[in-house]
Amino acid sequence: MSNKNVIQLSDHFDYKRLLRYSLPTMGMMVFTSIYGVVDGLFVSNFVGKNAFAAINLVMPAFMILGGFGTMFGTGGTALVAKTLGEKNQVLANRYFSMMIEMIAAIGVAISVLAFIFMPKIVNLLGASEVLRTDAILYGRTVILFMAPFELQYSFQSFTTAAEKPKLGLRVTIAAGITNMVLDALLVGVFRWGVAGAAIATGLSASIGGLMPLAYFIKPNDSLLRFSLTPIKFAAILQAAFNGMSELFTSAASSIVSIVYNLQLMKYAGEDGVATYGVIMYVQFIFIGLLFGYSMGTSPIVSYHYGAQNTSELKNLLKRSLKIEYLGGIIMFILAQLLARPISTVFVGYDRELLELTVHAFRLFLFAFILAGGNIFASAFFTALNNGPISAVISVLRSMVFELLAVLILPLILGINGIWCAVAVAEIAAFFVSWILLLAQNKKYQYFGS
Repeated sequence: MSNKNVIQLSDHFDYKRLLRYSLPTMGMMVFTSIYGVVDGLFVSNFVGKNAFAAINLVMPAFMILGGFGTMFGTGGTALVAKTLGEKNQVLANRYFSMMIEMIAAIGVAISVLAFIFMPKIVNLLGASEVLRTDAILYGRTVILFMAPFELQYSFQSFTTAAEKPKLGLRVTIAAGITNMVLDALLVGVFRWGVAGAAIATGLSASIGGLMPLAYFIKPNDSLLRFSLTPIKFAAILQAAFNGMSELFTSAASSIVSIVYNLQLMKYAGEDGVATYGVIMYVQFIFIGLLFGYSMGTSPIVSYHYGAQNTSELKNLLKRSLKIEYLGGIIMFILAQLLARPISTVFVGYDRELLELTVHAFRLFLFAFILAGGNIFASAFFTALNNGPISAVISVLRSMVFELLAVLILPLILGINGIWCAVAVAEIAAFFVSWILLLAQNKKYQYFGS
């Protein structure tokens, strides 16, 4: 029996224990979102709405590129936690070290290539002449820090598998505070514009990526330890295959965001892109809580799957779905109440833009109600090392359904169709998630035999 104050992956989890273990990861995701929001907040208020729109235009590209860190983080964490459940800690540490080495190498390669091709990337994203210069400057500055970014995304998962979720939270808070202080100085005081915001983001990511690396290199009391290990590509491919749903989610969300921006330029111009930017920043925070719960509990699922403990899998799925759906309803209510105050903080200086943003918020936020359950269903299958099923849910949810909605609904509802597209996609994904959960029960027995 474990000490009631020390939560281990091998424990039985009631609601309180689930929330206690996942809360640091939820906080980590919120802080990650907040210090991303701070860039937009300072740029919007100190540089202007066109610079703000330029950052939002290039952001989808970073979501795609950062998806590699998330892919190896989630896929690698599932493999590592499953191996821990099989009582093979030596092999688990080898897998962990391989993933970190691969992630760092990919980050360096992305930095070099994306810096060279950033003007072409910005053109593909649909930048107007008004936005192009700021978009290239921001993009080229941030991309220099891609390796720490990738490591930061991966450690958000690995710290939970190491039974150190509070470490991830502390690191994220440190990175967030760094970003906020630097934004205030570089953008608010020194007026370095989008370059200042990019430097602030990059330096904060360096803290988020390198502090956990330093912790795992040194002797520590967690389940994991990093050491230089020859990379075995069979393990790398297994983790990548399993975590591909998270990469697809990042890529799909980014592709859809690009389409959103193109549609909004068509229907509402730069103001529409700025409005979408505000909504995305706020969505990151609220969805971050729901996504953080899934990320925080995934290693628990993987551990008990490796230990062949089907009764605990049943317990984890039942309780987690209830938490996610209830959390989605609470997020929806809170977001509706805070729509105008939040919009005012970002674009209160422009009355017409403010009203457009508040109106868009009211429609967009219906997506929160079902989002948590859909996110958990995908993460649950990743944790079970079933990447293909997880990918089906993720791709349909975040790309196919949403892409169809954002292209078709505006033909019927005008710009309101753009704001409703995510909610329609989540409804469709809800049915797909439950069909697949029921269909896979025979294999995993998480609903019982």
